[in-house]
Amino acid sequence: MTAPPPPRRRFPPPWRAEELDESYVVRDASGQALAYIYFEDEPTRQSSTKRVSKDEARRLAVNFAKLPELLRAKD
Repeated sequence: MTAPPPPRRRFPPPWRAEELDESYVVRDASGQALAYIYFEDEPTRQSSTKRVSKDEARRLAVNFAKLPELLRAKD
């Protein structure tokens, strides 16, 4: 006999992007952190740490936070 599948986790919308010191965090409506996107604006460090620029990180976080809206519009 197989065990029942675990319940699906839900991440209630709306999702939001918040700026931290060296990253952006995307959180769901309950405050659960869904993703951290780290940035570095100093070109030398950016290359060595393999991080995106602050502007790129912001755009990624904002677009990630739009996923629930985009998926709902698709239905």
